[in-house]
Parts: sequence; C-alpha cells; structure tokens
Amino acid sequence: MGSLINFLDYLLGFCGAMSAFLVVLVIYGNALDSREDEELYLNQKEQNVMAGDQPALIARMNRLARVIAIVAVVTGVSLLGTAGLWVWIRLYKS
Repeated sequence: MGSLINFLDYLLGFCGAMSAFLVVLVIYGNALDSREDEELYLNQKEQNVMAGDQPALIARMNRLARVIAIVAVVTGVSLLGTAGLWVWIRLYKS
C-alpha cells in the first residue's frame, strides 16, 4: 500500500505541473490573440510590404491551439486517474 501512496504523490505532482504548464500556454495564447486583433487598413502595395507577419501569427496560434487541447486532455486524464487512485486507496485502506 505504501508504494501506491508514493505513486499518488508523483501523480499529484505531475497533475500540478501539467496544470501550471496549461495556464502558461493559455496566457501566452491570449497574448498572441491580442496582437492578432490589431487591424491595419492597407492598400494592396502596403499589404505586401507590411502585413507579412499576420499569416505567420495566425499559423502559430493554430498550432498553439492544438497543443493547448492536447495538454488539457492529458491534464484531465491525469486528474481523473489521481482521483480514482485516491478513492481506491481510501476504500481498501480501511
């Protein structure tokens, strides 16, 4: 039973680290999103010169959205696993 409690400690640490990483990713995504909302009204010639970073920014945001979704799923599964292990330990420890 002692090894399961140690594993629960490691699993809780992993959940905390993944949750913190998820918060950092969401904050970074919001910072990118605020830059994307800036609108420039350019004619065709100015658009070719000045608006080159906008498609790159949108591509980066799309990649980040996929990473956030994957990290959110991993965090949720690990939290469910932690809760399940905790309940199992409490039920069979008595």
